Amino acid sequence: MNWRTSLQQLGLDIPAQVDVTAALLMLTIIIVIAVLGWLIGSRLMPRVLAGLPESIGHPDSLAARLLSSAAQYGFMIIAFLIVRQTIAFPPLSLVLLAAAIALAAATLASRLVAASRFSSPALTSFSFLAVLGLTAIAAFGGAAPLTSLLDSIGFNAGTHRISLLSASTLLGVAIGLYLFAQLALTIFSSLISRSASLDASQQLLATKLVGITITVAAVLIGIDAVGIDLKSLAIFSGALGLAVGFGLQKTLGNLIAGVILLMDRSIKPGDVIVVEDTFGWVDKIGVRAVSIVTRDGKEHLIPNEKLMTEPVENWSHSNNKVRVHIPVGVSYAADQALAQKLMKEAAIAGPRVLSDPAPNVWMDAWGNSSVDYQILVWITDPEQGVGNVRSDILNRLWILFKENGVEIPFPQLDVHLRSNAAGLGRLPESGPAM
Repeated sequence: MNWRTSLQQLGLDIPAQVDVTAALLMLTIIIVIAVLGWLIGSRLMPRVLAGLPESIGHPDSLAARLLSSAAQYGFMIIAFLIVRQTIAFPPLSLVLLAAAIALAAATLASRLVAASRFSSPALTSFSFLAVLGLTAIAAFGGAAPLTSLLDSIGFNAGTHRISLLSASTLLGVAIGLYLFAQLALTIFSSLISRSASLDASQQLLATKLVGITITVAAVLIGIDAVGIDLKSLAIFSGALGLAVGFGLQKTLGNLIAGVILLMDRSIKPGDVIVVEDTFGWVDKIGVRAVSIVTRDGKEHLIPNEKLMTEPVENWSHSNNKVRVHIPVGVSYAADQALAQKLMKEAAIAGPRVLSDPAPNVWMDAWGNSSVDYQILVWITDPEQGVGNVRSDILNRLWILFKENGVEIPFPQLDVHLRSNAAGLGRLPESGPAM
């Protein structure tokens, strides 16, 4: 038995005779289709993508690379399959066509994997070689023996067959659906982010809803593609619902709370909020928690459900104007009118202080050692902090008070010594020693 007979037993059709003319014709067809595919991917697709938002149409973007590769090699694979089904060629020509189909499919798979977030040189090379081998076997007519061999390695679990064939099918479907979902989510996210009719919170809500929809659709398509009966998942669904009711109650509550926060727009990315002792601006609203970045650069993760049930100060809910209170004490002996004038002067000179509403000075109380005032100023950028506004105004006021002789008091205590004529509180004189 020679090598040709061995390959034929595996289902691979190896030609015994060579038709040079037909082989050259097939090679010409393959080259023409490859050139047309290259023109589609490198010339036509950039013009089509140019009319889309820059995040999608830019040549270096993920969506542009995926769409260009899919258009180029997808066209080549479809064209090769049409030629194979419509034109009868000698065996050698079909071998060349099968090799072209395998090479195009492997290149497309490696391009898609390279563009994904989990790409690596080893994974890209493995995907190229795996798809090249499997596609070549199928294109050469060896799909049936290979599937039979893979299906024979496994075991039966009830009415289901678990084998290498089912595992390979599941893995291939999962990878394909993941790449499809990633491409669809990238395109829709870019379109949503470019929509001028949606604000930041609405864009975030739309992106999350689209992501959930795409994920659910991909899972359902995958279940149907691998041949899993949805009725068999009824018990599993009941157990999952019970687990959600007990163990995942908080997680589900945070998920629903996050969707509600995005829908009613009470808290949006960029808002300056105060939750208990945490002050900062909202960086992002996640599935489980809201990320709040403080002025110290610390990122606090506050559960979504807590923002729905606990009091929250939102300094920029309806507008960004915030009034800052700056307490100041002045000596009773100082010129109070001059002190108030200097306070206004120091407040107006603040670079972040608004002129409308204008800064104001209120007498707050007559303290134990000072006349207490409140300097009231308005700002529109609370995300830049309020402590630095107070520091700037107080530093400027300190200089003005020094230049104009206005005393800044400090607590003082007067101690009065009184005579004790009655002898109260004196220690008794000691008697004679025994």
